[in-house]
Amino acid sequence: MNKPLRRIAIFCGLLILTLLIRDNWLQYVQADELRTDEHNRRVAIERYASPRGDIIVGGEPITGHATTKGDFKYKRTYKDGAMWAPVTGFVSQAFGANQLESIEDGILTGNDDRLFFRNTLDMLTGKNKEGGNVVTTLNADAQKAAYEGLKKQGGKGSVVAIEPSTGKILSLASFPSYDPSTIAGDDAADAEAWQKLQKKDNEDDPMLNRALREVYPPGSTFKVLTAAAALEEGLYESADDKTDTPLPWVMPETTTELKNDGDLPCKDATLREALRVSCNTVFGKIGADLGNDTMLEYAKKFGFTEEQFVPVRSSASIFSDDMEPSQTALSSIGQFNTAATPLQMAMVTAAIANNGTLMQPYMVDELQAPSLDTIEKTEPEELSKPMSAENAQILQSMMETVVSEGTGSNAQIDGVTVGGKTGTAQHGVDNSENPYAWFISYAKGEDGSSPVAVAVIIEDDNAVRGDISGGGLAAPIAKSVMEAVVKGKQ
Repeated sequence: MNKPLRRIAIFCGLLILTLLIRDNWLQYVQADELRTDEHNRRVAIERYASPRGDIIVGGEPITGHATTKGDFKYKRTYKDGAMWAPVTGFVSQAFGANQLESIEDGILTGNDDRLFFRNTLDMLTGKNKEGGNVVTTLNADAQKAAYEGLKKQGGKGSVVAIEPSTGKILSLASFPSYDPSTIAGDDAADAEAWQKLQKKDNEDDPMLNRALREVYPPGSTFKVLTAAAALEEGLYESADDKTDTPLPWVMPETTTELKNDGDLPCKDATLREALRVSCNTVFGKIGADLGNDTMLEYAKKFGFTEEQFVPVRSSASIFSDDMEPSQTALSSIGQFNTAATPLQMAMVTAAIANNGTLMQPYMVDELQAPSLDTIEKTEPEELSKPMSAENAQILQSMMETVVSEGTGSNAQIDGVTVGGKTGTAQHGVDNSENPYAWFISYAKGEDGSSPVAVAVIIEDDNAVRGDISGGGLAAPIAKSVMEAVVKGKQ
């Protein structure tokens, strides 16, 4: 063979070798990546070729499916979709998925590796592929009470209810909301509905999960955490010890008085009385006396500064470090930089109601195979121990006084012991915006255990400013949620 032919042969051989290498690279190395690529339409066609499993509440599915035309055979449907959207999230042929629909997608589509053996058997026997189920911890009656209460109140807001002894989330409501069924397909109507839900086109931002993703100044509801720190640090030994609190009280290193909301009996008030009438001076001074580091330590024990995964991610609540004493005082009454999700304040309340033990919050009880066999079961897990049982019970007695004799009277339930704390949180430049109305509470059974702890926040830009209060706007909603849970236990 002459030299030019030999060169051509070598070049052709190199080309063939390159093609073989590329072919093997695509078939073996990149196979999974290409198979699951979101731009691979075959993936989407396969995804919607069979019905998804269901999300279950109280033994009943809150999801379903419908057949469609075109490449995609099935699309998701939802029962009372707007009420359950903060729990389920959405799954859409055009816009993907979020929340439980996304996190547990493998189980719901039947593609989870733990279903491999069953899927292989079904393939051999010719049985159609099925998705598994996600069984939640939610209480349908509590969720209905929460959502309808928010809807009736109007404005914006959210509710979180937790079972203190386990951390099970019983209610997770956000308003305004949206129906995920309206964006489940991929036609023009779904695209139009999706556009109307986007924040840039809808200032109400109905797709925002306010229970988990929004942080608000907690206002006076944070005073229960400050009281917990005071008791744990031995600043005061009982609820009825007088505090060392002058009136007026000037914040440290300033000439600024910390004002109370009206002419309240806050001078040297006991912890019980200070919580009952919500004395800023008492709890601001406690925060300043304990100092930034100690207050931050207790905030962290109750869950602040860390994201929570329930399994949907919740934003981290905020308590700052490196603050001046006056800033620490303001932060200790739930103002300045302090900010919390409704989930966080429900966690604080649940820990107090559970005699000082904070359980990890969660809303997926178990994952089921299509056969209803349990694949995975969530076991309750202790997250922290922010306070002793003795001090938690002292704080419970203080919160119960708030409801029986103080600002939380609208949460009273006949025959049930209720503890709570109201909050009216200022925000906006120079507090120019309408305040947020908070209420946190728990119900207690005859045996002293608590089946439910609740946090409610109301944002109402259209309300008369003087009419906004946690006791007036938020407490009635908390009461209805607690009643729903307590009634279900009877």
